[in-house]
This record gives sequence, C-alpha cells and structure tokens, in this order.
Amino acid sequence: MEYLEWIGLSPIISIYAILCIFVSAVIRGYSGFGFSALTVSSLSFVLPPIEIIPLVFLLEIAASINMLPMVWKEVDWKILKWLILGNVVGTPFGIFLLVNINQEIIRFTISILVFFSCILLLRQFKFSSNLGKSWTLGVGSFSGVVNGSTGVGGLPIAIFFLSASGGATLTRASLVAYLFFSDIYASLISGTQHIISLELFSRTLIFLVPMTIGIYIGHKNFVKTTQKSFRKFVLIFLVILSLAGILRSILSY
Repeated sequence: MEYLEWIGLSPIISIYAILCIFVSAVIRGYSGFGFSALTVSSLSFVLPPIEIIPLVFLLEIAASINMLPMVWKEVDWKILKWLILGNVVGTPFGIFLLVNINQEIIRFTISILVFFSCILLLRQFKFSSNLGKSWTLGVGSFSGVVNGSTGVGGLPIAIFFLSASGGATLTRASLVAYLFFSDIYASLISGTQHIISLELFSRTLIFLVPMTIGIYIGHKNFVKTTQKSFRKFVLIFLVILSLAGILRSILSY
C-alpha cells in the first residue's frame, strides 16, 4: 500500500483519522467537551499513542484559539491559576511516561482513564470536600501527568469543575482557558523530547480542515437537541469505546 509520504499515513488510515476527528469536532462544537478523549480513543486503534497525543495537543490549541476571546471574561482565574501551576509540575512527568513506557500500556491506561472518568461524569460525581489551594494544585498536577502521558487531561478537570458552584458559563470558560494553556505547555515539553516533527505539523494542517468544519456544524446544531441528552450519549459512546480499547489491550498480550 502506498503511503502519503508527507504525512506518513496510508490512505485508509488517513480517511479513518479524518472521519474520527470530524465526528469528535462535531461533538466538541455541540457539547463543549470530548474532542481529545474521542480522538485519542478512536485513533489508538490504528496509531501508537506517541503519534496521537502531540497531534491532539496542537489540534486542541487551534480549537481553543477561536473560543478563548469569547469566554475570557467568564474565566475563574482565582481557581485556574492554581490548576495551571499544578499542571506545570505534572506535565513533564506525563511526557516522560509517554516517551519511555510501552505503547500498549499507554493504550490500556488511556482506555481505563476514559472509562472511569466517563462513569463518574455519568453519575454526576462531585467531591464532597471544600476545594482549597492544596487540593486544586493536586488536581492540576494529576491532570498534567494524565494529559502529558495520555492526552485526556481535560477529564479530571471537568470532574473538578463539576464540584464547584460557579455555573455552566464559568465552568465552560475555565475549561477552555485551562486546556489552551495546558496544551501549549505540553506541546513545548513534547518538543524537548523530539516528538514534535514536521510530519506532525503536516498532519495537523490536514486535520484542521475536518476539525474546523466539525466544530462549526456542532455549534450550529447546538439548539436542535437538549444538550444534557446529547452529553449523556457521548459519555456512553466513550464508555463503549474505552471498553473496546481495554479488550483490545488484553487480547494483544
């Protein structure tokens, strides 16, 4: 099979990746979450995580650039600064794990994290304790490790903000800002580990097109369905996808 040399993917894998990113982007544009989890979970069936995760960092940065100016004023910077500080500590450890641990173990870890995070979100889990600075720093550090190693560090932050009482607008705005800063930082750290390449930038440019179209379609159709029911559907879909990933990892041993 001939390969598309400038992006290093076969035509079949390229088409599959475009479809996965498009569907993930529609869901992101509609519900405001799930792009990284869906993209990483679906592409891990055909690509090693070390190729997917830096790609997701760059795509998430591009997706957030358009949204950030619109939500900037609603961001809870008081909480976010401690989350970002924790992320700065945790991300290098996550990138180290991504580079040095067997890729099948990373695949399995991604599936496990996505599965349990989605179960918690479906059950509307909330932390019962008062969220202080130390706790916030810890969550940020944990998210940094998870994001650097698996690319799904937004899920712990989503659970964290569900425990706050700031409302949907503040939560969405703070998530967008957090992911923007955390993915820029993760991309910079990835560059020091030589997993950011010209081939990766070529893939990013190609996949920006279906991602942009998908986000636009998702946003335009936002009012046609109840967001709560759609969010539940996405979470259930992610649970099924993660279970398939867990089964794949078990059978590969």
